[in-house]
Amino acid sequence: MGIVDNAVYVDGRRTANPSSLDETFETMRERHGLAWVGLYRPSEAEIRAVAEELSLHHLAVDDAIAAHQRPKLERYDDNLFVVLRPARYLDAEERVEFGELHVFVGPDFVVTVRHAESPDVGAVRRRLESTPELLRLGPEAILYAVLDQVVDEYAPVVAGLQNDIDEIEDQLFSGDPAVSRRIYELSREVIAFQRATHPVVGILQSLERGSEKYGVDIELQRNLRDVLDHSLRLAEQADSFRVLLQNALMVQATLVAQHQNEEMRRLSETSLAQGEEVKKISSWAAILFAPTLVGTIYGMNFERMPELGWGLGYPAAVAAMVAMGFALYLIFKRHKWL
Repeated sequence: MGIVDNAVYVDGRRTANPSSLDETFETMRERHGLAWVGLYRPSEAEIRAVAEELSLHHLAVDDAIAAHQRPKLERYDDNLFVVLRPARYLDAEERVEFGELHVFVGPDFVVTVRHAESPDVGAVRRRLESTPELLRLGPEAILYAVLDQVVDEYAPVVAGLQNDIDEIEDQLFSGDPAVSRRIYELSREVIAFQRATHPVVGILQSLERGSEKYGVDIELQRNLRDVLDHSLRLAEQADSFRVLLQNALMVQATLVAQHQNEEMRRLSETSLAQGEEVKKISSWAAILFAPTLVGTIYGMNFERMPELGWGLGYPAAVAAMVAMGFALYLIFKRHKWL
């Protein structure tokens, strides 16, 4: 995309809108003003052109070209190089989108290199141009305003994450099978948010420690402390989110274990009930088998069988059937099969 805004400021007011970088730096030196160059997803050639003109340190330039840096503050002689990870919450997708912003700050220039939609650097520029007394304080004022914008844009992210966590707490006890995956995905977002917010605290603390050494205006120091307070609260909220999600994951694991235990108990009870039924069926089958056995033997119609011609043979066979069945009934009853 290249250059999105390019201006030279004198005494806190915009005095030139150069059409090229060469014109920007030339005007800046002629008027002893402050140049602010805004770049959006620039090419390597554009970054190196700016770096060569402003004598930026090669390590900072390499970081800006490579991108995907963690938030940090580096000082190279009288220049600062700041990396920030702005974020915004996408309501439609219910996820957090992270960007990357590089800020080069020198005695008479500021270069912002934005690699994503956030933060709204244009809003920062408009704010400063509407308050020339703040912009008059120099490059440090621009850095403060950028940091303030990044931290302010974290607030909707916190609100979005809080809403997602509230939804997860409702899902936990509803038996939704997708809640575990949602907790995991949200935990990843919270960890990424922690990695974006925690270093900002260190960046602001470093700027605060160096304020007196580098003669930063006292009012600007107060403003930086205010941003530091906000960033500390955000970092604490991010920490609390991570703890809540860890607890939610533990609760989910406990609920799943309880559900599994209940299923095992129900299966065991069913198995025991089925076992009791099998015992009863087997017992009655054995009892009924006794008369069937006697009847089968005497129903084979052989001519020569014991007591076949006996007059009491039939009553004796029936009595044997009843006696065998009753004996088996007593045995099964004693063993609690019936």
